[in-house]
Amino acid sequence: MSQTYLPPPPSTGKPEARRRTLIPTLFDDPEKRSIEVGAAGTILVHLLILLFVVPALMKSHSGPPVVRRKAPPRPFNIEIAQDLFKKPPAPKPPMKFVEANPNANNNTPDRTTNFAAQNQQVAQEKPTPNGKSDMPALEGQKDIKTTQIVSGTLEKQQAQPQVAPSKVAPPKAAASPPKQEQLPLAGTDKAQGTNPDAYGTARAKQDNSAKPIMEKVEGAKDVAANENATGTTTQIDPRHPQPRKVLAIHSRPAIFTENKFGTANIGPTAVDARWSNYGEYLQRLIESVQIEWDRILESGRTWPPQGSTVSVKFRLDSKGKVSEILDVNSTSSEQGRAACVSAITNRSPYGEWTPDMIALLGDSQDMTFTFYYQ
Repeated sequence: MSQTYLPPPPSTGKPEARRRTLIPTLFDDPEKRSIEVGAAGTILVHLLILLFVVPALMKSHSGPPVVRRKAPPRPFNIEIAQDLFKKPPAPKPPMKFVEANPNANNNTPDRTTNFAAQNQQVAQEKPTPNGKSDMPALEGQKDIKTTQIVSGTLEKQQAQPQVAPSKVAPPKAAASPPKQEQLPLAGTDKAQGTNPDAYGTARAKQDNSAKPIMEKVEGAKDVAANENATGTTTQIDPRHPQPRKVLAIHSRPAIFTENKFGTANIGPTAVDARWSNYGEYLQRLIESVQIEWDRILESGRTWPPQGSTVSVKFRLDSKGKVSEILDVNSTSSEQGRAACVSAITNRSPYGEWTPDMIALLGDSQDMTFTFYYQ
């Protein structure tokens, strides 16, 4: 095998262009080249660590370590209210004050929401068939709402003046009636015969008209006897008749509210009501205002317009004092308005409340009185 040595080609005079590679050529020896590649790889790995790992470590260790405590678990309890599924109780109807009949019997009703100055059960003189109302049937007005059932007067009953003796006609003798014939009892007739030892008979005539008198009285047979008759009679003067006796009702003059459906109970006009201290107190207060109102109108000698009304809202405290007039609505004249306000305030205070009234009403109560000029 022969070898031919070829000399290198002649130089053209221009430098040879080198290729650009990623890894620069340091050594031409293959063994030294492997070392070069390993060193380049090691440098590359460290560069990657510097670019990605070191910034992350520096970010996580920028501050002191914080140890967070875990919050303890919160208890979770379920509780069902006992009254959740129960039907709420119906609201109680408000208690209503009524003015009872003072002349009716005192009788506690079985069931009622009304209260008054005395116990009373509803009744009326002419019963309403199948009537079950707690108020008696009344003829009245439809546009006025009141709770009165009887009308009377608050003035004391005054004795009727006696007629002067000079004006009384003297008694005149009445004409004597004809006398009645009066017969004495009949006698007996005894028959014995001639023999003194024989049995005799007695005979008497029976007369129902005979009386135990000694002598016969002559007179007419058809005249009726009047044993209590007197010889004189008193003549009545028609110009001065005797006063008629009536049962007075101590109650305010009333305006009735029409009520067609009454009760089946028979008796004096009455209403279902239960006594309470509050009811008795209100009755006295209303009567006091009524008397003062009448006094103011009579002393003024003028009458406000007929059909006008005045409504006064005021506050009454536990001392019985009218502490404030809250509102006044009037369709009457100025005098009619002033008379109603003065009727309430003039007689204040009306007396301290009882402990049970304070427990029920508190320290004060707002009331509204409506006055009607009829």
